[in-house]
Amino acid sequence: MVAAFLDMDRRQSVAEAAVTASHELEPERGLIRMWTPIREACYDAAEIYLRLSRTEPEQPLASAAEYEQAIHRIGSATRTLDEFYGAHRAHLEHAMAVAAATPQLAHRARTEAHAVAQALQSPENAAFADYPSVRAAAGALDAALDALGAAAGAGAIRKQAGQVGQATAALRAALDQAPAQSERARNTLASVTTRIGAVRTRLEGLAPAYSALLREFNAASSADLTGNDRRATEMLAKAEESLAAARAALSAGRPEEALDHANAARSQLSVAEHNVDAVTSRLATLRAVRENPGAKVDAVRFRLRDAQHLAVQRGLTAEWGSVLDAQLARIDRAVDSLTGIHPDYWAYVRDLDAVTDFITGVVQRMRGRTDSP
Repeated sequence: MVAAFLDMDRRQSVAEAAVTASHELEPERGLIRMWTPIREACYDAAEIYLRLSRTEPEQPLASAAEYEQAIHRIGSATRTLDEFYGAHRAHLEHAMAVAAATPQLAHRARTEAHAVAQALQSPENAAFADYPSVRAAAGALDAALDALGAAAGAGAIRKQAGQVGQATAALRAALDQAPAQSERARNTLASVTTRIGAVRTRLEGLAPAYSALLREFNAASSADLTGNDRRATEMLAKAEESLAAARAALSAGRPEEALDHANAARSQLSVAEHNVDAVTSRLATLRAVRENPGAKVDAVRFRLRDAQHLAVQRGLTAEWGSVLDAQLARIDRAVDSLTGIHPDYWAYVRDLDAVTDFITGVVQRMRGRTDSP
């Protein structure tokens, strides 16, 4: 009985360690839930053995039947334990191997992290320590190392070691990129300076373009563009302020801050350009439509005929035929609106574009309906 108990206890210890590793690494497998009743059966058998093994004077000697029952319980628990372990052997042994390798993985992650952190303190990198990208990466690495130190269990430790590895790589990349930031900032500032000059030149042509819109076309055709010159001028002034701040930051040895200001200037210039282009492109569009109103409507009618042919080819006329036919009336109304000395060409363009968008949507739905499995 002693040998049977010791054998069961040894096997239970091995299985317990393997199940613990499995639960830490892959709790979704649920092996610990399956293992719990098997472990309890081992505990029960062990308790019977220990009770029979006591040698207190006042305790009566156990009967042969009790010894027989104890041996049976130990054997049954051992067989159930072996069946469980055998059914999951590959996974459990892999979990044990991974768990055994986890301390070395954490040690390697710490070693690499400390090497990069020491590189940050070297004379050649000291000038970059205050760069925002380097400072942020160093802070993230410190936090990852703290989390690794607080982690418990193979799964949590491996996860945090991975986070340390990623943070180490990020700090290394920030240090590698730092020396080129000054040159990058100088190039970016030169590009922004050129773009500001171009936008300023285009802005000078905005007033004549807006004046032409008012002279040549219905006032409603440009009502939504009122104030574009003011907005463009304001955004250009802000871009110039951002560029000045970028130059000051670069002169002070803060290239990343200079890049942030330069990127702000780019965004502000984009807004200014949008306001300028909205006026000049509107003028060009309206002049083209006034020169040949039929070209716009012909293009829309062509797209409508294509959509109608698609409906016929794919057997969808019952569903979409009348919907597409109704667009003819919308097109005709847009054409009929071009009346008077100063027709509202912009309303004409918008109405026809709305029809085009509608037809495009119908075509996409027809193709989606017939192409779907």
